Amino acid sequence: MLLRAPNLTAPHAFTTRSGGVSVGAFRGLNLDDRQDDPLAVAQNRARLAGALGFGPAAFARLDQVHGTQVVPVTRPGVWEGDALVTATPGVLLAIGTADCYPLLLHDAHAGIVGAAHAGWKGTLGRIARQTVQAMTALGADVGRIHAAVGPGICGERYGVSGDLAAQFREAGLGDFVRPGAAQPHIDLAGANRAVLEGAGVPTTNIWLSGRCSTEPDFYSYRRDAGMTGRMWAVIGLDAGEHA
Repeated sequence: MLLRAPNLTAPHAFTTRSGGVSVGAFRGLNLDDRQDDPLAVAQNRARLAGALGFGPAAFARLDQVHGTQVVPVTRPGVWEGDALVTATPGVLLAIGTADCYPLLLHDAHAGIVGAAHAGWKGTLGRIARQTVQAMTALGADVGRIHAAVGPGICGERYGVSGDLAAQFREAGLGDFVRPGAAQPHIDLAGANRAVLEGAGVPTTNIWLSGRCSTEPDFYSYRRDAGMTGRMWAVIGLDAGEHA
């Protein structure tokens, strides 16, 4: 049901399709209620929260807009943006994906966590760096931050236009553009690792899942032509941590 990063000690998970009650195109642990049965999604969310020791109302989540806004939060709720940070125990940050990359971050000493949604726009805009900076503004030390890059569309499956490839080169991320006979491909996981490193996160503190969202275990917007569910990447502080 859940994937976990070996370098994060806070309660966290990257979900898969396994373990849920949704049916049809959304079969499994779909966590997005825009097209699926809201009652099924509510049950799926409650299962996820419970697996991490949180109540079903603990989620702080986003209306994601493929931008670079980072929202500091102190309570559950819904905001607009593409990343969240908190130092408040008992709040479970949630990022939804179905090909874009989820990033989870934690400074265990300071008791601060972050979660970011990085598609190609967020990667170009260096949302990973913005999230690190928002965490340090709360008191985190960049040298202590551990970061995990969850499942997303792998470079082999992510063919893009020549124009987008050029934008990555112009942004200094050209090392992650792979030339192709028909079209170039972009390694977004590698690009986000580079952005994290550029923000000061030690290389040894960064973990990549190596999983591709086009695998059967996951929801994939590109593979399923838009009719699909969403995984969530979640992270929070135990209610007793730094209380």
